[in-house]
Amino acid sequence: MIAREPDEDCGLCPRLAAFRAAARAAEPSWHNAPVPGFGARDARLLVVGLAPGLKGANRTGRPFTGDFAGDLLYETLEDFGFARGRYLGHVHDGLRLESCFVTNAVRCVPPANKPTPLEIATCRPFLEARIDALTELCAIVALGRIAHDSVVRAAEAKLAAFPFAHAAVHELPGRRIGKLRLYDSYHCSRYNTNTGVLSREMFRAVFARVRQDLDDMLGAGDEAAGAAM
Repeated sequence: MIAREPDEDCGLCPRLAAFRAAARAAEPSWHNAPVPGFGARDARLLVVGLAPGLKGANRTGRPFTGDFAGDLLYETLEDFGFARGRYLGHVHDGLRLESCFVTNAVRCVPPANKPTPLEIATCRPFLEARIDALTELCAIVALGRIAHDSVVRAAEAKLAAFPFAHAAVHELPGRRIGKLRLYDSYHCSRYNTNTGVLSREMFRAVFARVRQDLDDMLGAGDEAAGAAM
């Protein structure tokens, strides 16, 4: 059974291990290791990003923490009831996720924020293990094409059958009993927001749809349980 998270000295991807080692030498107080997922074990929603940012999650040790992408993501999760507390950009801010878990397709920071196809594939078993471990999981939000493709491949589905597009919704075959609903969004990076590829409203609309769908699923389950009594 594969671990849900890589070891802190994981050497499966030599280029990434060497980059981490250089970062440790330059900034010994930073995390500089594979960044573990963060959130609730009973999560119904999983958010999957690309990889840790050099001065963001690689520095702080928590996904999407310490950079602009985290500002937008965690604000949105708070607004739609997937987080409680206040996000302050560090791991001791007291933020907790509610029925939500956040991770990355690649757990180590890559040079220039660009993992290779081999590195993405090498890290995918950790994503698969995380998906399998979240037994209440109903929905996945993929932030960007790489996250989308990695989730689709983790579901053992064909990419051609599930093309990436912002705000697209896909019904994926489940790795276990049942299906998972995959929601696509452009990545919430500063580059995408500064260039107009992604607006705050576009990003919020994806999570508004997720929130509504999850509430509808929960309501339908309650109605079915009541009818059976």
